[in-house]
Amino acid sequence: MPRHISFEDARRAVLTRERLERNRWSDRDIRRALAGGSLLRLQRNRYVLDADWTDLWPESRHRLEVAAAFGEMRGGGAVACHESAAVLWDIPLLRHVPGAVHMTIPGEKHVSSRRGLRRHLDGLPEDDVTTRHGIRTTTLDRTLFDLARTLSFEAAVAAVDAGIRQVAFHGRDYREGVAEDWRERMLVRVARHKGVRGIRQARAVVEFADGRAQSPDESLARVHLRTLGFQRLRLQVPVRGPEGQTFRVDIEIEDVRSFLEVDGLGKYEDVALRSGRTLEQVLLDEKRREDWIRGRTQQRFVRAEHSHLRSAASLAARLSAFGIRTP
Repeated sequence: MPRHISFEDARRAVLTRERLERNRWSDRDIRRALAGGSLLRLQRNRYVLDADWTDLWPESRHRLEVAAAFGEMRGGGAVACHESAAVLWDIPLLRHVPGAVHMTIPGEKHVSSRRGLRRHLDGLPEDDVTTRHGIRTTTLDRTLFDLARTLSFEAAVAAVDAGIRQVAFHGRDYREGVAEDWRERMLVRVARHKGVRGIRQARAVVEFADGRAQSPDESLARVHLRTLGFQRLRLQVPVRGPEGQTFRVDIEIEDVRSFLEVDGLGKYEDVALRSGRTLEQVLLDEKRREDWIRGRTQQRFVRAEHSHLRSAASLAARLSAFGIRTP
């Protein structure tokens, strides 16, 4: 199963030529490792071992690329933006693999991009710039605004959902007022940029986004449900359990009185997410939870895995198998 690493882990994994030489790598060793694929070049003088690269999610690979690009630079004028700012803010990039490190050079009028590096000329007000992990980057709001207008609609919704989660959650409590204040602030930003590329999509994404979606797959499922014509969707719906506890279901499709649970494999395969339980206990607890929710609410309960979310049509087929017709 692919894994994520933090930006600090990524920074430590990037190998400079000086570091390799201190570890007694000769120029010939470096050339041989690059040719054989055991060493990968990220920037002119920065590398990563293939063993530290192969099993990473795209977001974590891009953290390595960002760490290498900004480590290679001299001076502090560049600002990470777009997808490169996203990985600094721990924003997911659903099905999107960045092709280059994105940065803005404020004040420059003639800048060129090169392989692995894309330079932007967007004007950046100082209010849109901050520092994260020691790197100058666009603020969370500016980063989400850029992603909302440049990624695919599905990826943009997943990114903005994740951004609202960072803003609106306090512990386990989702503060709806905070989320709506953020939405209004973003809609004002959208209105100020009329005519900018992708601005119509940005408005649609901001209006549709919901920080209660707890994973990119939940965001994707919601986009597909809306594409299929369902209009009344509730997220993280509480159901009182048999001992007074609260069970939460990912999505309620009120149009057809049904629940949709987006079933990621992580809660079964990742030991850290089992809270000390065995796989058998996790499965038994899930079965008891689902049985109770069905009986308590008298509503259908459908589980959708990642494979069921490839497209709106594949999700429609999954729903149809449980007797749920799309509008």
